[in-house]
Amino acid sequence: MNPVTSRNQAYAREIAARAVPGLPADFRWGVATAAYQIEGAAAEDGRTPSIWDTYCRVPGMVVRGENGDVACDHYHRMPEDVRLIADLGVDTYRFSLAWPRIQPGGRGPANAKGLDFYKRLLDELEAGDVTPWITLYHWDLPQELEDAGGWPARDTAYRFAEYAALAHDAFGDRVKHWTTLNEPWCSAMLGYAHGNQAPGRKDFGAAVRAVHHLLLGHGLAARHIRGTAAARGDALELGITLNLGTATPETDSHEDAEACRRADGMGRRLYLDPLVKGVYPEDVVADLALQGVALPVEEGDLEVISTPLDVLGVNFYRGALFSGVTEDGSPVDADGLPVTRGVERDLPRTAMDWEITPTALTDLLVGLEADYGLPTVVTENGAAFDDTVAEDGRIHDADRTTYLADHVDAVAAARAAGADVRGYFAWSLMDNFEWSYGYDKRFGIVRVDYDTQERTLKDSALWYRDTIRLTRNTDHD
Repeated sequence: MNPVTSRNQAYAREIAARAVPGLPADFRWGVATAAYQIEGAAAEDGRTPSIWDTYCRVPGMVVRGENGDVACDHYHRMPEDVRLIADLGVDTYRFSLAWPRIQPGGRGPANAKGLDFYKRLLDELEAGDVTPWITLYHWDLPQELEDAGGWPARDTAYRFAEYAALAHDAFGDRVKHWTTLNEPWCSAMLGYAHGNQAPGRKDFGAAVRAVHHLLLGHGLAARHIRGTAAARGDALELGITLNLGTATPETDSHEDAEACRRADGMGRRLYLDPLVKGVYPEDVVADLALQGVALPVEEGDLEVISTPLDVLGVNFYRGALFSGVTEDGSPVDADGLPVTRGVERDLPRTAMDWEITPTALTDLLVGLEADYGLPTVVTENGAAFDDTVAEDGRIHDADRTTYLADHVDAVAAARAAGADVRGYFAWSLMDNFEWSYGYDKRFGIVRVDYDTQERTLKDSALWYRDTIRLTRNTDHD
């Protein structure tokens, strides 16, 4: 038996549903999805290609050359999926709008058929007494905008604001909860620096420009949404979602402390400081200058970017350990730059080979409260495991149930330590197209048989449903 499997078997355990101490009756429980990962209908009703449609056609970029053309066929099975959501007992469904479905090509008027799909979705959610939580951008940039320069080009920020206005103008009277961007770090760094997500470019300078234009697009969209909501008297809770972790030094050396400063700077403060404080952190700007790149800030940009937020969405999957030296002890790499090296630990892991670190979620949420003072909602947290279907047709995913239970407990611990955490959304509602991994990795609490599109509740879904019910019905006086 390989060591990872052995560690995971020791980690997974039978977890009974129970009320979670410290989570109030009004704590928000949800599930989350993203448009390209579930909708399918890639060329129907006026939708045009996104960067992911294009990226999936590049040989070798996605496992088995798979794509989101059909995915979970949610576009055609949406009412069934909403009934499933409602039956889970969650009060909130976080989903993203497909930019190329609402505004084909990324310019011009809204596509009526695209808007109609989301109006029907909102109707179904209302009938099921489930609150919609809209994410405007979950990585599906219209291909035409990438052809014009993508996020490294300043104009894309203005195009995003225009699209956001179309969406909010259409749905703002029915939807209170709005997230502008999902994980801009991934959009910028994985898409433009590392090249292992769409659009697959490898240009660090372009990635840094993308960071700024993503944040500028957020700010421009936030200003419009705030202004429109105020003028119409619409209820509004506006936020952005960041993928965040913790950075822990391997030793107490100065080099390891500096490595953590750099990791935290590029992964957390580069986004939150301008969003909340209206400035880019000076040390991160200096670190970027060492690499010969600069943020393309123009006058007034930071004022726009720091448009007030009501909530911060936190996507958490793992904390990390860092060293400031190479494996042979050098403090600089082959390019003469300071070393920031992730260090692997002997911990249980998910099928993504990600370490399982629930206590890091507590540390992260408490740290965010201290540093930025924003209410938070855990907008994504979950795990891929290699599920098997038992002879009785059930999926006994004790590893995922254990993962969710430990992270829900970590949220409760953060609240007990003073963090204003107001909700937890499991990622994901159902197995789906997992980006560059195709359909190889399953994050869902609901299994999808991709041949038949049959949905099956896993044991983790039953645990989540019952835990929500018990927590919600507990006397919190």
